[in-house]
Amino acid sequence: MSIAGKPFMTPEKMDRHAEILSNRVRTRFRHLSRRFRKQDIECFRLYDWDIPEVRAVVDWYAGHVVMAEYERTQTSKAWLPKMAKALVATLDIPLENIHLKRRHTGEEGVARYSKMTSKAIRLKVKERDLKLWVNVSDFLDTGLFSDHRNTRVIIGKLAKDTEFLNLYGYTGAFSCVAALAGAKKVVTVDRSETYLKWAQDNFKLNGIPVKGHEFVRSDVQKYLLKTAKLKKKFTLAFVDPPSFFQDRSTKVSFDINRDHPTLLREVFKVMAPNALVFFSTNHQRFEPVFKDLPVKDLKELTPKTIPEDYRNQNIHSCWQMRTL
Repeated sequence: MSIAGKPFMTPEKMDRHAEILSNRVRTRFRHLSRRFRKQDIECFRLYDWDIPEVRAVVDWYAGHVVMAEYERTQTSKAWLPKMAKALVATLDIPLENIHLKRRHTGEEGVARYSKMTSKAIRLKVKERDLKLWVNVSDFLDTGLFSDHRNTRVIIGKLAKDTEFLNLYGYTGAFSCVAALAGAKKVVTVDRSETYLKWAQDNFKLNGIPVKGHEFVRSDVQKYLLKTAKLKKKFTLAFVDPPSFFQDRSTKVSFDINRDHPTLLREVFKVMAPNALVFFSTNHQRFEPVFKDLPVKDLKELTPKTIPEDYRNQNIHSCWQMRTL
């Protein structure tokens, strides 16, 4: 339905959506909060676009909620605030603890780096033994991708005595896991100074000395070329590139479907023989091209790495590769 050609959603439809969302979130919170409390997990997904007509995700962050709407032409500006009021009643939390965001198609590469506000609502949260800072207000993403909490467990079990490389390291959650597990050295590479500082804050929050580890601000491909020339080798790596990136000032671009084979070959040049590389992407239409890569024991781990609260969407794909 529309008025004068403009998108319009009726109050009745919004009421119906609020009821659907409220009922689903209430059921999921009752189920998940008990289970995750026992594991000391304070961040999890309550609503994962479970019902097609209610196009949103709802994430719990230790008493705060981040709700992101996937906007469409029919969306009313009143829709998201209406859903927020429903969550206030459902979860018995104050309205100021609900943080609303809007996602649009075609925004790959924007989420990690574009600042939306300067409210700086920063929280300390726990994921089992891991402590992390999250910012629930200022960016589209919060600094923690909970869909990889199972992957972090896997990395933690393998990291002892390794030289660990975290490419596209974001706020350093995987770097903290590796350091806590006893990695000899952890190198975190990201092009954002903001997120590298955030990663160092996460190290300090976990009582990990920053000294002895590296936080490198660089384009990943430039870093790999430089490191290969220095003959430096790692024994464990996590590689989670953006789906798409373009820097007009430097004319550097990256497309996951086009460029992942080249990226992986460059990664393998800095890995020791028999090293493990974990490669992940959240691109919904990713087409892997792993033929002729210099690896053995190639395994897809996706079913093991996606937690139960993210089962409704193809939130990411993940593979384990061992170098020759």
